[in-house]
Amino acid sequence: MPHVPPPGAWSTATPAEAGMRADALAAAERFALAAETPWPVELGAGLAADPDSNEPPPWNEVLGPTRDRGGPNGLVVRGGRVVASWGDPSRVDMTFSVTKSYLAVVAGIAVGDGLIRDLDDPVRDYALDDGFESAQNRDVTWRHLLQQTSEWEGTLFGKPDLIDRNRQVGPGSDNSRKGTHRDLQPPGRFWEYNDVRVNRLSLSLLQVFRRPLPEVLRERVMDPIGASATWEWHPYRNAWVDIDGVSLPSVPGGAHWGGGLFISSEDHARVGLLVQRGGRWGDRQVLPEGWCEEMFRACPINARYGLLWWLNTGRRHYPSAPATSAFAIGAGQSMIWVDAALDLTMVARWVDPARADALVAHVMRAFEP
Repeated sequence: MPHVPPPGAWSTATPAEAGMRADALAAAERFALAAETPWPVELGAGLAADPDSNEPPPWNEVLGPTRDRGGPNGLVVRGGRVVASWGDPSRVDMTFSVTKSYLAVVAGIAVGDGLIRDLDDPVRDYALDDGFESAQNRDVTWRHLLQQTSEWEGTLFGKPDLIDRNRQVGPGSDNSRKGTHRDLQPPGRFWEYNDVRVNRLSLSLLQVFRRPLPEVLRERVMDPIGASATWEWHPYRNAWVDIDGVSLPSVPGGAHWGGGLFISSEDHARVGLLVQRGGRWGDRQVLPEGWCEEMFRACPINARYGLLWWLNTGRRHYPSAPATSAFAIGAGQSMIWVDAALDLTMVARWVDPARADALVAHVMRAFEP
């Protein structure tokens, strides 16, 4: 049976024991520490004033808590053991859109429990509100929301979907047209990275579980894999909804307007290892059989995206990584890199996005003879 790290601690291995080159991993550590993000340390002020967001008041209002960031940190895991680390990987930091990939994990639990019968079901069949009754929204499926092809139209917690229309992501993105009108397509016909629609997915998942998603994540994933008790998943201050007469928080799939998942790199790496191993942790199948393969199935209209995970199809996302790799990526930048073929999980925090592929290249050199 593959090695499983004990609860609350990581086992270590030398690079040689893991079949990797020590000099290359040492170079990767040095590079990661030197490739710090240009983002400010004070993330709260940075969110509201981010010139790349192209969000005038009141759209740029921060609704959730924020926390000043730490320095670059991360770790490389092979065979379930840490073979390299840098900075302080136990530090709890904001994680931005890496949270989206956690939403995909939670969605898998809903499918496995039968709360979602089929990803191609219309979400309106499950909704406890009227958010899917309009002509534009009535045919939106769970798969559309998870692939970011829903074209859902509406306002949620004070943020209209228009905020992220015409949005681009990645280094060199031009967001001069972000937040301007674009005629919506039928669901499934257009891919767009839209945080309002991801937050609509989160609310819909809350409605099928009828309990807060952080509770579901802790009970069904984080505790079984031995994660620490330091992580938190924060809602917006106005994102509380009534379900069965109880006010429950609907958590966001990122930190675009604050909130989201605050977590350490060490705990990220446990989730990455779980996903890398097909949702299995030792002798326990934590995620439904086949769900990780489903998350990594390419979207028909964007081969670089699965179910809220970035894929490396054609090695187009990170040319230095194998095509078998998948990534959870958040602004700033934070990254969980998983590759079952390499038996590899890497977490890197606060790396300059323009230098992320170079960091991947450093790690890949550790596999060379």
